[in-house]
Amino acid sequence: MADIKQRVKGNAKGQYYVDVTCIDCDLCRETAPQNFARNEAKGYSYVFRQPDDPSQEAACRAALEECPVEAIGDDG
Repeated sequence: MADIKQRVKGNAKGQYYVDVTCIDCDLCRETAPQNFARNEAKGYSYVFRQPDDPSQEAACRAALEECPVEAIGDDG
């Protein structure tokens, strides 16, 4: 499970976040491209925008549930 104390830099303030266990597999960016982005220099994903409608919320929830290393957290 993701650890809020280990959030990566760049996460937008709010409910969803990515922590340091991210392996940059691209699943979250494919599942919720309106909300997740890649830090090219460091090689990890982060939440660049929190969901603002039900479809984005569902996509973020799916990314959280499918993350192979449980690097996505929900602080809501």
